[in-house]
Amino acid sequence: MLKFIRRTAGIIALAILSFRAVGSFLSWMEKQEDGPQNVWVDEDEFEDA
Repeated sequence: MLKFIRRTAGIIALAILSFRAVGSFLSWMEKQEDGPQNVWVDEDEFEDA
C-alpha cells in the first residue's frame, strides 16, 4: 500500500512540474514575440535594387 501511495505522489509531482514547465515555456514565447524582431536579411535582395 505504501508503494502505491509513493508512486501516486511521484506521478502527481511529475505532472505538476510538467505543467509548470510548459506554462513557463509558453510565457517565455509570448515575451519573445513582444520584443523587437531580429530578421535575417538576404544581402542579394539589396544588390538587385
